[in-house]
Amino acid sequence: MSTEDTTTDAYAESRDTTEGKVFTVTGGDWDTVIGGHDPIEDERLVVNMGPQHPSTHGVLRLVIELEGETVRELRPVVGYLHTGIEKNTEFRTWTQGTTFVTRADYLAPIFNETAYCLAVEKLLGIEVPERATTIRVLMMELNRIASHLVGLATTGMELGALSMMIYGFRDREYILDIFELASGLRMNMAYVRPGGIAQDLPDDAISKIRDFIEYMPKALKDYENLLSGNSIWQERTQGVAYLDVSGCLALGVTGPVLRAAGLPWDLRKTMPYCGYETYDFDVPTHNGADAWGRYLCRIEEMRQSLRIVEQAMDRLKVGPIMVEDKKIAWPAQLSLGGDGLGNSLNHVKKIMGESMESLIHHFKLVTEGFRVPAGQVYVPIEAPRGELGVHLVSDGGTRPYRMHMREPSFINLQAVPAVAEGGLLADVIVGGASLDPVMGGCDR
Repeated sequence: MSTEDTTTDAYAESRDTTEGKVFTVTGGDWDTVIGGHDPIEDERLVVNMGPQHPSTHGVLRLVIELEGETVRELRPVVGYLHTGIEKNTEFRTWTQGTTFVTRADYLAPIFNETAYCLAVEKLLGIEVPERATTIRVLMMELNRIASHLVGLATTGMELGALSMMIYGFRDREYILDIFELASGLRMNMAYVRPGGIAQDLPDDAISKIRDFIEYMPKALKDYENLLSGNSIWQERTQGVAYLDVSGCLALGVTGPVLRAAGLPWDLRKTMPYCGYETYDFDVPTHNGADAWGRYLCRIEEMRQSLRIVEQAMDRLKVGPIMVEDKKIAWPAQLSLGGDGLGNSLNHVKKIMGESMESLIHHFKLVTEGFRVPAGQVYVPIEAPRGELGVHLVSDGGTRPYRMHMREPSFINLQAVPAVAEGGLLADVIVGGASLDPVMGGCDR
């Protein structure tokens, strides 16, 4: 920004320091909304919804200009949850990056990890073992169901269907139990690693997944019995928060919102990865382009995810879960122990008492990390909220030169004014909930 720019901007000031010119940019959204109107000629009310509000799906602020109950103008304000995940990842090794990206969209951690690791593996030019890829698909689809359950549960709460809140979180706990059995953690597991996964699925996790496959179809039917025929639910969602295909494409909106407008765009079908082209499943669509259509699409997507999980379970073949290249693979042979997660005792015995070379290799790989050839890639996958893309740039070192996430929550939030302006204040809640944003991903 030049000095000339600051003279015309009331919210940006500059000063010279020993490090150069420093700009101080302050907020101006409230003054911008308030200013320029004649209060005598124009009776209206400007209200803040959020950033601490139970119906904004996180710390999202909506500055709303009302005329009576009608929304004349709406401005989403983001950034309250900013954690600097992208920049932090650039100061860690490639493997350590998974512990950061998993915390972006905290309702879909497996997707963050998988997209990141697929990008690292593309830079490395390696293929992960078949069993590791199958487990990735298995865990992603379970995570998709868990994420949609939260979206459905919170939407139910915000619209008055409190029973849906209880049932949705109850059944999500089932999936989190599976994640805990598989990785030792319920959320932000860093389970997917460059080259494979952290550890194999234990037998009790496999048994619990099979139980879940039998249990969940009936639960989905219960949700529909509770909501689909409910006249209040229909009145609150049908024809509300309308956004057609052209609007979605203009704003870059993807995921269930786009498919509920009639376009069957799903990266698992259109740009397959992780072997999705070999799985038998359908892409649910609806032509309503409203909150009702998005609800129906997510319900059906959970059924399709169950189909994929069942197929993945049948494909689980005995085999390695990490690449054989010891210059890339995490050196410790991990096993689930009494403490939840620990190194194999045989491995510790070898590197500490039998092989100085193994100890040096372990130390270098853990502290410094492996090197990735210079280059840049962009890898997109189909996350619960739409296209999640990871852009990675390597300069040939042991950590990313640049890591950026194309996060669907951030992109989709552009649609909030489009679905809310001209409607009622009460429908702002419905429109925001139907987009299902997660602010951790938006403000990563």
